[in-house]
Amino acid sequence: MDNAPLTAFETILRQGAKRTHTATLEQLAILYGRTALGAAFLSAVADRFGLWGKYGGWGNFANFTHYTAQVNSFTPAFIIPFLAWAATAAELLLGVGLVLGLWPRRLALGAATLLFLFGTAMAISLGIKSPLDYSVFSASAGAVFLALYQSRKSVANS
Repeated sequence: MDNAPLTAFETILRQGAKRTHTATLEQLAILYGRTALGAAFLSAVADRFGLWGKYGGWGNFANFTHYTAQVNSFTPAFIIPFLAWAATAAELLLGVGLVLGLWPRRLALGAATLLFLFGTAMAISLGIKSPLDYSVFSASAGAVFLALYQSRKSVANS
């Protein structure tokens, strides 16, 4: 009996179980990607306001504004405070939205764009090694994958 061919019903059941397993892994991967990206944005925002204490990098907004000026060395000085606040607002919105799973495709595209712009500014001002060492372009690419997955998912469901 062990070598008996599968009935059509048994074949369908096995294929369904495989699809469910794959779907679960995909869902977990998307959750992991959204959460990791969102948490990274929120961690950076928290550091700007000293919430990481001695474990933080900038520790306060003045230090972050100074870093913003370094990364955007090609930008006029009077624009730097605006860039620092705009980046903070964008990262807060992206972080919360990604963690909560709100507008996943749009926020993933926003994250990819913001990270690409940040990485490009870093490369121009500090050299290409800097954004590569901090995996800025890798995070941007991960955000693109999140957006593309969400897009593929919506097309498949329609």
